[in-house]
Amino acid sequence: MPRMQVYLPIELHEEVKARDLPASELLQDAIRAELRRQELLDETDRYLAELIAEVGPPTEEEMARAEALVARIQRECQIKPVAPRPLDAPAHS
Repeated sequence: MPRMQVYLPIELHEEVKARDLPASELLQDAIRAELRRQELLDETDRYLAELIAEVGPPTEEEMARAEALVARIQRECQIKPVAPRPLDAPAHS
C-alpha cells in the first residue's frame, strides 16, 4: 500500500495522542470528505454552465435578489458570510 507522510502542528499532534485517536483513519476520512466536497463543487459548476447555456446568464437584478437571499440565510443561520464569486469562476482551486 502506498504511504504518505503527513505533518501536523505539534498542538494538534498532542491532542490526537492525548485522546488516543486513530490518526490514520481520521486523515483518510478527512481526505475522502474533501475529495467528495470537490466533486460536488465540480458537478455544481457543470450544472451552472449547462443552465447558463440553456437560459442565459442571470440579470443584474436577479443576481442582486440572489445575493440578498444568501445574506438573509447566512444571517438567520449564523453562517460566516462568503463573498460572491463570478459565475464563470471555478468553485474551488
